[in-house]
Amino acid sequence: MASSLAVALAALCLFAAPAAGFYLPGVAPNDFDKKDPLPVKVNKLTSIKTQLPYSYYSLPFCKPETIIDSAENLGEVLRGDRIENSPYTFEMREPQMCQIVCKISVGEKEAKVLKERIEDEYRVNMILDNLPLVVPIQRVDQEGAYFYQHGFHVGAKGQYSGSKDEKSFIHNHLSFTVKYHRDVQRDVSRIVAFEVKPYSVKHEYEGQWNDKKTRLTTCDPHAKRIITSSDSPQEVEVGKDIIFTYDVDFKESDIKWASRWDTYLLMTDDQIHWFSIVNSLMIVLFLSGMVAMIMLRTLYRDISKYNQLETQEEAQEETGWKLVHGDVFRLPSNSDWLCVYVGTGVQFFGMLLVTMVFAVLGFLSPSNRGGLMTAMLLLWVFMGLLAGYSSSRLYKLFKGSEWKNIALRTAFTFPGSAFAIFFFLNALIWGQKSSGAVPFTTMFALVLLWFGISVPLVFVGSFLGFKKPAIEDPVKTNKIPRQIPEQAWYMNPIFSILIGGILPFGAVFIELFFILTSIWLHQFYYIFGFLFLVFLILIVTCAEISIVLCYFQLCSEDYLWWWRSYLTSGSSAVYLFLYATFYFFTKLEITKFVSAVLYFGYMLIASYAFFALTGTIGFYACFLFTRLIYSSVKIE
Repeated sequence: MASSLAVALAALCLFAAPAAGFYLPGVAPNDFDKKDPLPVKVNKLTSIKTQLPYSYYSLPFCKPETIIDSAENLGEVLRGDRIENSPYTFEMREPQMCQIVCKISVGEKEAKVLKERIEDEYRVNMILDNLPLVVPIQRVDQEGAYFYQHGFHVGAKGQYSGSKDEKSFIHNHLSFTVKYHRDVQRDVSRIVAFEVKPYSVKHEYEGQWNDKKTRLTTCDPHAKRIITSSDSPQEVEVGKDIIFTYDVDFKESDIKWASRWDTYLLMTDDQIHWFSIVNSLMIVLFLSGMVAMIMLRTLYRDISKYNQLETQEEAQEETGWKLVHGDVFRLPSNSDWLCVYVGTGVQFFGMLLVTMVFAVLGFLSPSNRGGLMTAMLLLWVFMGLLAGYSSSRLYKLFKGSEWKNIALRTAFTFPGSAFAIFFFLNALIWGQKSSGAVPFTTMFALVLLWFGISVPLVFVGSFLGFKKPAIEDPVKTNKIPRQIPEQAWYMNPIFSILIGGILPFGAVFIELFFILTSIWLHQFYYIFGFLFLVFLILIVTCAEISIVLCYFQLCSEDYLWWWRSYLTSGSSAVYLFLYATFYFFTKLEITKFVSAVLYFGYMLIASYAFFALTGTIGFYACFLFTRLIYSSVKIE
């Protein structure tokens, strides 16, 4: 019950502490004077149908004189971000109308790739003053309310009136709106929003083509003729020219710079998150009640009874968990691998805990692109110290002597298998010529982090852990193993392990939906307060379900609890992967085989990591529980 109270108090702290609109974006605000240049940057093209990003200039768009790549951090490169300059440059608070960017002649190759990207619903992503470009879309359920789509579609498919043939139309006219907050005293402005409405317009012009000086008849800044619809769209056809144009309007806004991300991150589904929290808390309360009953009633009664046994006859009649005291700390089978997986789980636990604390405090704001992934990767590397320490401490308890062997396995088992899957998926992405493929230099940097920092730290941790005195068992282990009586059907290892994983998964599955949506439908995930709370609930749930099932197992005189405690809560990873499969078929529109392989490959790595994390929490809970109860009884 105390654990439930702790979770509830944590919830109050989390949601009372952060001030609305407060972010630590990692950069100081930029002040712009009137007519200051505002360079627009372009990012990758993204599609929720293929999950394969491409660089902006892989399509026949207008190019600047020289294309300059922006320096990307490790997280941005792994996400497939490719940020470059563009031919779009505005002047602060200087509206422009129907500005010509360039004219492109469409050849057979260009037409083919444009049609493919429009078919796959690719979106163009742009950035101005570190703000991503969004398309405001009117909400159906609320009048005057908008939600924001990240990036605009390359084009759309449609039909001419009276025709059944479907054609591809490109969005070649962009109507930008830059919202700014003005400091009246200093007469400087800060950008607080960057929006666009894309149109497909078949431009026409008078006389000869004269680059940007050409006078268009479809829109004319001199005659105040502006584009407000796509009534005469620009079709993608071989041999036809496409003229790219744009408008830009500036609007003063009351939104302050510190709150400019609030619009992008407007949470309309907070009720669902609270339902998720309440649902998870109900599970925790139920399990806490079970644990409290075991600890206070059953155990107290059992220990009192066991300690009062005096005659040999009574001792012979004893039943339950005390009977196996001479076997409960017997060395498990494959104990080396248990040490390795416990160390891996501790590494994940440390990484996630520190990451979430930083995220809740606002250090990992969405404005810091790639910051979350970079932080998690670096923390994983440095937590190798804890992995090595915890695996060798357990190994020494199991009377092991080859600590270097355990350190080596801990350093390579999970990272090696994850890297092999990642390398295979990256090769598939390379084959698709996608910008999501990790370059060789970044791959080398990842290997360097692994071998240069993580592996040595695992060995340092193992050395420190092995140097410490071995943990003493509270009771002596018999030389001859006790025979385990035949178990009831519901105590079958496979059945109880699979049942044990349901509740930890049930505590997180609603939040899991939002995480999967943010990853695969390209939305921001920012509600780290909720996530941290769910993480605490997950820890409590894993610990409690493992303790409850471990107690029932020991009462059935089955002392093989070491691996069972790990697998009981770790089996929630099976349900996570099954849910990911369900999500794939019900929520995603992925049609390409390569994209499906990518999805299941990455979800397999995530499920493997979840197995190590939840299994370790359950193991340590049972480890402490068994030591507590067997140190509380008198053993003759």
